[in-house]
Amino acid sequence: MAWETERNAWAGAQASYEVDAGLRQYMLRVYNYMASGVALTGLIAALVANTPALTQLFFQVGYRGHLGMTGLGWIATLAPLGIVLAFSFGLARMSAATAQTLYWVYAALMGVSMASIFFVYTGTSIARVFFITAASFAGLSLYGYTTKKNLSAFGSFLIMGLIGILIAGLVNIFLQSSALYFVISAAGVLIFAGLTAYDTQKIKDMYWSGDGHEVASKKAVMGAFSLYLDFINLFIMLLRFFGDRRD
Repeated sequence: MAWETERNAWAGAQASYEVDAGLRQYMLRVYNYMASGVALTGLIAALVANTPALTQLFFQVGYRGHLGMTGLGWIATLAPLGIVLAFSFGLARMSAATAQTLYWVYAALMGVSMASIFFVYTGTSIARVFFITAASFAGLSLYGYTTKKNLSAFGSFLIMGLIGILIAGLVNIFLQSSALYFVISAAGVLIFAGLTAYDTQKIKDMYWSGDGHEVASKKAVMGAFSLYLDFINLFIMLLRFFGDRRD
């Protein structure tokens, strides 16, 4: 009896170790995808901003740095919305390879849109805010991964807040209120900070050791996509506070 108890305990410990090892590998894949997407966005943004031919292809830089977009620029800006819809409603039917391809295309298109920040803010401040964002994101994601507290209760509140700032942002396009702009930016920092921790915990909870390669790959891509959006939006909100505008 004692031998059987010891054997069962050993088997349980072994199973727990295998799950932990699989979870670490899964999360590492998620973070690798996410970091690679951010890197791709940054590289394309810098390339478009610093290559005159590409700048003219997507942007119209006018008097005193006034920035407009060409028709191709609008396509590159709006196309990611279609990819988000494809992920939201078609993920179950698409292959892991298709999901990965859409993710890389999304990151590349975001790079075109993000090129505009180089015309508004100095390169030094962009780099500074990027490292602030990276450090903040790492801490928040680590908290979401390690905390024993269930963050799902905050999920609905954060999503409602996200919808709120999106609506406020659309309204402010017409109002052009600096006070509302400040409120949106401040709320955005808090919301995307919370979403980083929440999404990390959700991605961790999605892991199941019995998933096949195809399902596990799609989960990793979708997890990376969620964290990528959190990082990019947190960066944009922080840039509004700490970025130094060009004269």
